[in-house]
Amino acid sequence: MKARETALKLKRFEMDERARKVADLEQMIREFETIASDLDRQIQAEEDRTGVKDAKHFAYSTFAKSASQRRDNLRASIAGLRLKLDAAQQDFDEAQQQLSRAATEQPREISRTRRRHERPAGLALR
Repeated sequence: MKARETALKLKRFEMDERARKVADLEQMIREFETIASDLDRQIQAEEDRTGVKDAKHFAYSTFAKSASQRRDNLRASIAGLRLKLDAAQQDFDEAQQQLSRAATEQPREISRTRRRHERPAGLALR
């Protein structure tokens, strides 16, 4: 019985760990999206201030160029994190199913154990 409880605790721990990973990835994506939108506003403000909106123009702001590059890098990171989030969500769902299966298997195992102990003394196990 203790081995069973230990296995269930391990499954719960794995599920909790995967849930934390999903939550961390979601939080990172939200933070990156917030930073990217802040950079969008800063770029717009800089373009309005300088009056040059064409990034290829020789007078385009270097601050706006660098902010645009950072924003693009963040968006690429967000795309990568979304892929990782999908994989982490699948891992979490799988861990949840394993825990569910392990928890429902318990009664069967107990009944098997009881049957072994209730056998008549004349019937020996081979």
